[in-house]
Amino acid sequence: MIRAHVLICGGTGCTSSGSNKIINAFNASIEAHDLKDEIKVVQTGCFGLCALGPVVIVHPDGTFYSRVEEGDVDEIVREHLLKGRVVDRLVYKDTGNYDEHHSHVALSDTVFYKTQNRVVLRNCGVINPESIDEYIAMDGYAALGKVLTEMTPDEVIQVILDSGLRGRGGGGFPTGRKWALTAPNKAPQKYVVCNADEGDPGAFMDRSVLEGDPHCLVEAMTIAGYAIGATEGYVYVRAEYPIAVARLQIAIDQAREYGLLGKNIFGSGFDFDLHIRLGAGAFVCGEETALMTSIEGNRGEPRPRPPYPAVKGLFGMPTVENNVETFANVPQIILRGAEWFASMGTERSKGTKVFALGGKIKNTGLVEIPMGTTLREIIEEIGGGIPNGKKFKAAQTGGPSGGCIPASLIDTPVDYDNLVAIGCMMGSGGLIVMDEDTCMVDMAKFFLEFTVDESCGKCTPCRVGTQRLLEMLDKITSGKGTLEDIDELEQLCYYIKENSLCGLGQTAPNPVLSTLKFFRDEYVAHVVDKKCPAGVCKDLLTYTIDAEKCIGCGMCAKQCPAEAITRTDYIAPGHKLASFAIDAEKCVKCGACVGTCKFKAISKQ
Repeated sequence: MIRAHVLICGGTGCTSSGSNKIINAFNASIEAHDLKDEIKVVQTGCFGLCALGPVVIVHPDGTFYSRVEEGDVDEIVREHLLKGRVVDRLVYKDTGNYDEHHSHVALSDTVFYKTQNRVVLRNCGVINPESIDEYIAMDGYAALGKVLTEMTPDEVIQVILDSGLRGRGGGGFPTGRKWALTAPNKAPQKYVVCNADEGDPGAFMDRSVLEGDPHCLVEAMTIAGYAIGATEGYVYVRAEYPIAVARLQIAIDQAREYGLLGKNIFGSGFDFDLHIRLGAGAFVCGEETALMTSIEGNRGEPRPRPPYPAVKGLFGMPTVENNVETFANVPQIILRGAEWFASMGTERSKGTKVFALGGKIKNTGLVEIPMGTTLREIIEEIGGGIPNGKKFKAAQTGGPSGGCIPASLIDTPVDYDNLVAIGCMMGSGGLIVMDEDTCMVDMAKFFLEFTVDESCGKCTPCRVGTQRLLEMLDKITSGKGTLEDIDELEQLCYYIKENSLCGLGQTAPNPVLSTLKFFRDEYVAHVVDKKCPAGVCKDLLTYTIDAEKCIGCGMCAKQCPAEAITRTDYIAPGHKLASFAIDAEKCVKCGACVGTCKFKAISKQ
């Protein structure tokens, strides 16, 4: 009889930290201690606290071990699983709940988790994603059964409409409306397409769902197929996600074996099947028409609209396309009702949103919160605040297509309309936190470099315009810009937005426009004072040595690759050694000297 389960994260983050070795070590140690009939090891999807991996949770007591190493495993088995004594040194010490009398904090009781509401992520970190039986035990495929045996296609669409679910891929188009526009169109074949081509830097929401709960996508796409009259579906996922691809294929194969994909599902006469198509990592293929073009075997380029995919999509047939997170909400909406879903969130943004929280934040990872949660709550409570005593400066939402939220707007409720009102956008859910050491001009340049590389080149405003924007930003960050350049930069941004063919070009200027709106003073400092206030842009930096602090040890000179640091004749009062100075002409501004000096005698300005 199984008396305890050891859940070990098998998401990409923990896998890269060696969780597979941890799993093997647990199995070996459990067998060595003759516990294999009592303890079951389960590989799960992402728990969310990615910075603490590899993560191990022991049930039924819920003990949460973090940063477990292979050498710790036998101690956990011997002490905890065999003798019932928690290994305190490995237990996660939650800053909000931990005290010396109660060292054991369950994952659900941590500050990181307690304000979350996991709908999309409800099974991630809970079940084995490679087991259809575990998914079924968590009400899996019950929604599909309900739809096929109790509801008409129109009734399914009406439930999705009433729920207020909007697309989680970036634009926020009402999901039910998209389905309703596709359903009436007559054609010999219709398609359901899932956009799993998650390309934003720092975003890993859809990948984590595929890795932790792939059956929910299979179920949801089948429901969508029934609703619009489609019998075939495609999941477009980038080949850079090998774990997600492998688990999704396992889920599809298992669903076919159980009769939940294929012919006559649930004896209803409805047929539906799924296929996986691998993308090569082109960001533009996140745009729905470019994605469909790629599935068809052509170069991934967007198509002019109209006609819209609801009328003429994949292979010229009516098509519904949603992203992974959007689909992941569908089974729960069907089972629990439109009113239940609509009770969460705000007036025009219903439900929850998954964010990949990264950057200058203590608790990096995956979070799911009700729409309307303030940025302050996300950063200071769930995220644990900014490390090293630094101040929060801004948060970038929506990746290369989004904008930044400055510290002055930290109490902004995060939903579709509030973000658009301040010049930002939700995007797919990347949330990058920046502290006072971030240069906002450099940050805008970083995202624009990405967009320039990822432009498909089909339309001139995007192909040429983004390159010109990048050249202007290069000029500004190198200290060669003028105030006129800032005005021209802004004008060009609006031209590109208004004239680009697809969403990639139309949103590419957003990081530039939002930083100009909230941090224009930094642009001015770069062109007027020839200084980078954050001390990031190398061409505007000057490294100097404070002779009063320098003890003359010469370690900085030994580390300098350009031989730019030499001894001077100056001897500070009380010093026996001469100090050193930096030749600005020779200095390559690598910063090696700053890291070497233990006396903080070297500064950059």
